[in-house]
Amino acid sequence: MRLNYHVYGVGKPIVLLHGWAMHSGIWGNFAQQLAQSHRVICVDLPGHGQSSALESFELAAISAALARTIANEPACWLGWSLGATVALDFASRYPERVSSLALLSGNPCFCLPPSASLTAVWPAMNSQVLQQFAEQLRNNAQATLLRFLALQVLGSDHYKKVLAELKQATTACPPPNAATLAGGLAILKQSDLRPALADLALPVMAILGGRDTLVPVAVGEMMRQIQPLLQLQVLDKAAHAPFLSHPEAVLALVSDFLVKA
Repeated sequence: MRLNYHVYGVGKPIVLLHGWAMHSGIWGNFAQQLAQSHRVICVDLPGHGQSSALESFELAAISAALARTIANEPACWLGWSLGATVALDFASRYPERVSSLALLSGNPCFCLPPSASLTAVWPAMNSQVLQQFAEQLRNNAQATLLRFLALQVLGSDHYKKVLAELKQATTACPPPNAATLAGGLAILKQSDLRPALADLALPVMAILGGRDTLVPVAVGEMMRQIQPLLQLQVLDKAAHAPFLSHPEAVLALVSDFLVKA
């Protein structure tokens, strides 16, 4: 299979992985600004943008495809939302390829099952919400995508601006097929990468939005409990897409992290 990617700038490499139903074009100006001082590699995940689809959109296969595509050199991997889950999985499978890891609006356990013990509470998205998305996806994919976009910007200071950018990005390329979209939701619903996060032996940073309705900001302190080396950054007025709503703040945090990592 073939993964589509673009490289901007020169210097220390950083790989950017987008979120569910998106493609690498969503990074836009953020990637261009980051490329003024770094070599930025923007990848379309399998079945997204201009990348070929996998027979089964699962973490092991996604990470293997990325390993075959991206140059075999240590790089910072930055993932947003679903991309954060993929980046964390990649770091656990190919630690020699990851010099540092940045999780942007990511949660190693994005969703807890309904049967989760109340004595082991982890800040996560309600599994029933993702289940509803999966069911609605089969009936009306376009309406489901629009609803997911709205959830990503809910509470943001720049709601209309960010929603417009997200909508524009989704229409710039054909949407992923139904199997790929369903596979992405399944990853978010079923994956528990907390052990992978705890085992990391490299610099790791989490950037969270204080108004994020998909990734509870409280998960930051929980992540830091299982990974004491984690650098936690919270943007109080941001929602789920802080690199769009607060690009300068995110750029400063990422740039500083890259210099020190």
